[in-house]
Amino acid sequence: MHLGSLIAAVASYLDARHHQGTWLVRMEDLDPPREEIGAAQSILNSLQLHGLCWDEDVLYQASRSEAYALALTTLRQAGLLFACDCSRTSLRRTGFCQGACRTRQAAINGTQSLRIDVPTECSIVFADARWGPQKVDLGSTLQDFILRRKDGLYAYQLAVVVDDAAQGITHIVRGSDLLDSTARQVYLQQCLGLSTPQYSHMPVITHPDGNKFSKQTRAPALQNHTAVDNLRLALRFLDQPQPPSSLHTAEELLRWATLHWSLARVPARMAITIDSLSR
Repeated sequence: MHLGSLIAAVASYLDARHHQGTWLVRMEDLDPPREEIGAAQSILNSLQLHGLCWDEDVLYQASRSEAYALALTTLRQAGLLFACDCSRTSLRRTGFCQGACRTRQAAINGTQSLRIDVPTECSIVFADARWGPQKVDLGSTLQDFILRRKDGLYAYQLAVVVDDAAQGITHIVRGSDLLDSTARQVYLQQCLGLSTPQYSHMPVITHPDGNKFSKQTRAPALQNHTAVDNLRLALRFLDQPQPPSSLHTAEELLRWATLHWSLARVPARMAITIDSLSR
């Protein structure tokens, strides 16, 4: 776990605890070929060593294929899905299908993905607790998107919508890098007859070159033995009041931070660089 993932975890944890809610942890292990052995357990250990303890069993998406398949059946029966065997080179720059697949569904019997159709008139409206009212003309920017990949793996957009509903999620606090995914998820919720949670998108932390902190950009792993310092840094990033220096454990610090949590104080920015945070 790196600083960026800690910041997101701290924001969602404090928001849940401040409102006497439950805080859940989900392992989005949808892509087994890309998983590192032991990574999931390492993340869970790091969360616990930072005092971030969850309230229900951890949900592993790798075990949820049956639920995702059922959701696809519902969408297929509603006439919203179509098979696509387009190559990546034939797809538009935006990644959606050229449309040729829709007219030859009976002829597609090889390797294929499953996409959901988005009507051109589709407009998605939702409220973000930090960014305010949002309106996305989804149909004019995204004609369709993948729900099951050609290799048979389920797409993130489908999995999170199904699992949010299954876990009874009412509030989602996450990074701003997922803000542009929200309209797709709200559309899927509407298609599946599910309720829409309250979204709050936090700024993400970036390297000085603007790239988001992530494993792909070689963000350094957190040192668990400096958990208190790590938490103080996360709170600074979120522009929260700094806990007294007399608090020396992660648990003490989080209890204090929970009482003083303010979503309104979180910077209304998409990203903050690590160098500005360290000044």
